[in-house]
Amino acid sequence: MRYGDKTAVDGLSLSVERGTITAVLGPNGAGKTTTLETCEGFRKPQSGTVRVLGLDPIAQRRELLPRIGVMLQAGGAWSGVRAVEMLRHMAALHAHPLPVELLVERLGLEECGSTPYRRLSGGQQQRLGLAMALIGRPELVFVDEPTAGMDPAARRTTWELLQELRDSGVTVVLTTHYLEEAERLADQVHVIDRGRVIASGSPFELTRSRGHATIRLVVTEPFPPDAPAGLQADLGPDTEVIAINEQSLLISGPADASTLAKVSAWCAHHGVLPESLTLGQRTLEDVFLQLTGRELEA
Repeated sequence: MRYGDKTAVDGLSLSVERGTITAVLGPNGAGKTTTLETCEGFRKPQSGTVRVLGLDPIAQRRELLPRIGVMLQAGGAWSGVRAVEMLRHMAALHAHPLPVELLVERLGLEECGSTPYRRLSGGQQQRLGLAMALIGRPELVFVDEPTAGMDPAARRTTWELLQELRDSGVTVVLTTHYLEEAERLADQVHVIDRGRVIASGSPFELTRSRGHATIRLVVTEPFPPDAPAGLQADLGPDTEVIAINEQSLLISGPADASTLAKVSAWCAHHGVLPESLTLGQRTLEDVFLQLTGRELEA
């Protein structure tokens, strides 16, 4: 897929197994939204082949739509429609919808059921959007930032619901800026950058250290501009140093005491005062930073 001179999706190839939660992650502008909108039938690919539940999302759209649910990151409801009114309308469009009352209760929409959409909080809009995506009993549901704006209790409820959907045989394709969410929920993760898949695997496969540890160095004042390269040179070629921001570095290298000692010595030599220096195994966020060199920003 190209937009003028920009190639948004560049020969990207991935598959999603039935009955799984699959997370598609990537920095802003990586091509994940275009990829999913193509799978959902909102965009026609300029080349390549797309099949969703064995169907072409464009040529066989009428057959596909009743079998999928789509939760948009924003919008999808009229500004003045009341929350439960919108959900009842969506239920009327499906042959065998889930009970509206069930979704209202499960997603905590009782307190805002008579509130116009435009007056709902961000978290309430997200919960309504998820209910709208699920009302038709889809075989496959695309959820874009499902817990954005939610409080911790609502986020946990949403996680439990997505896991229950997976356990009942529904396939879930998830995009999120919360890497903890992807690590907790996903059976499979695809990391996209510059229009291509650059890594795939389960969270365990992607974070497995194989004798390496991760050190997070956070300092009280911004690093000198050449700090990552200088520390990299001191630590040697087996260690990788990535700047997360102007006051924190991510260091990945051999899991031994000498690496931590060298980092401390480098700080002392350069007059850098650490605020925290933590050693641990890699998280999905660490892997994402190492693969893309960028934080996943909301």
